Amino acid sequence: MVSRPAPASAALPPMAAGDAPPGFDAFGRAVLEDVRDAVFLQDAEGVLRWANPAGRTLTGDTEPKLHPVAETSGHVEVQGHRHPARVRALPGGWHSWTVPSLAESSTARPHVGDFLAEAGPRLASARGRHGTARVIAELAASALAETAFVLLPTTRGRWEWWSCERPSAHGHGRIRRLPAQVAPVLAATFGVTGPPRPSPVPAAEVATLPSIVADRFAGHADVTVVSLGPSASAGVTGALLLGRRTDPEFGTEQARAVVEFAKASGTALANAQRYARQEEATRGLETTLRPADPPELDGARFETWYEPAAGVLTVGGDFYDVLPHDDGSAFLVLGDICGKGAEAAALTGRVRHALTALAMVERDGRTLLRLLNELLIAGGSSRFATLVLGTATPTDEGVDLTLASGGHPAPLIVRHAGGVEEVTVPGTLVGISPQARFAEARVRLGPGDLCLLYTDGITEARNRHNPSELFGDDRLRAVLTAAAGQPAREVVRRLRQAVRDWLGNSAHDDIAVLAVECAD
Repeated sequence: MVSRPAPASAALPPMAAGDAPPGFDAFGRAVLEDVRDAVFLQDAEGVLRWANPAGRTLTGDTEPKLHPVAETSGHVEVQGHRHPARVRALPGGWHSWTVPSLAESSTARPHVGDFLAEAGPRLASARGRHGTARVIAELAASALAETAFVLLPTTRGRWEWWSCERPSAHGHGRIRRLPAQVAPVLAATFGVTGPPRPSPVPAAEVATLPSIVADRFAGHADVTVVSLGPSASAGVTGALLLGRRTDPEFGTEQARAVVEFAKASGTALANAQRYARQEEATRGLETTLRPADPPELDGARFETWYEPAAGVLTVGGDFYDVLPHDDGSAFLVLGDICGKGAEAAALTGRVRHALTALAMVERDGRTLLRLLNELLIAGGSSRFATLVLGTATPTDEGVDLTLASGGHPAPLIVRHAGGVEEVTVPGTLVGISPQARFAEARVRLGPGDLCLLYTDGITEARNRHNPSELFGDDRLRAVLTAAAGQPAREVVRRLRQAVRDWLGNSAHDDIAVLAVECAD
């Protein structure tokens, strides 16, 4: 909602017949003419178009300014005095601004609780340190002061600042920190660890501030500073500078309004900083857990599709790895940890690291699965895994694959000449029983053939129109059959498109695909 001045020819010109909100007829105008409250109508472009007699009495010959605070409230400013107003959306993008009757507004002041109730949701919905500081300055300038500055410490002996001046002029930058001997009130505010307490800033101290700040407070009758840091241990210490040219908006309740707002703002900043630290840690964790792109291998090409289920993390319980050996072969694995989310991702990391270490000293797939099974059981995890792993060895005739499985969907061979074959590799779930048994199979890929390893996020994808209908094995085979003879990149692309078309916007489980292609 933007406020623009009325045309220069008159502060509040008469409203023409065709220049009114949709549905605003003579009857509606007559009703508003008689109400005691001041009513102003603002068009979709933010231009003030009309006021009833009470509104014209309130403004006189002065053009009012409309300042939105929230979606349903704001202020009508007349000659520097701000009158609280109710804002209502009208058809066609118009808005009505209603100010209580003059008899009420002459004695009633804005209520601190109303301001804090409006400020709370906006502080809670702000995102990040920058966004939160900007909202604090904007809210403070809407009710507590004509000019507001948020100062937060940053690196290299500087403060980062965010400002807002009525009606909505924003600023942002960095300035040097001032020592306590130059700005004692400001320095003391940054050192506060208890409840916020407003302190007047002497004009002489304001003048010592960098000009970008000092100039904004020129002509203000009062400059106050209050701490935004709830405690030193919260990791947030900041200050809010408030400058007023007129009487306090909340009268004798002004100090309480400033203190309560500072508390809420400090909590919002602490939450923003805490969230930022958690997000940084999460991104670092994801970097270590997210599968890397497969390496180049003479005679073989690898293509992948990795798409975790929606959630806080961009990693999940499905994974793949391709680790090259010195002899030109490569160890490959694709697996699925029971569950999803952070707990599944953590176990995924353990399994991948364990297999990376074991694969350095052991090539037999059945032995690797047995050792991993023992590790998971010994670790006491209640989760299990399904895996298919083995070795890809390029030869003069093609690529020889040795595959072992632990309860995983069977690998599929897509022949260049056409047809899809299943590689039968029986095996039990990994991490359930000490008596688990695993088998191994060997298969050769000729030029243009590929082997597809995949997780059940493919076959168990639910139809966007009928969630009880799964993508299933038959549709998977049909997609692969239609793509036979195409490069691995194109085969995986077609499969991805088919599954996404099937899912639409509906949620899905973790998905991982690893295709091994014999290069021509």
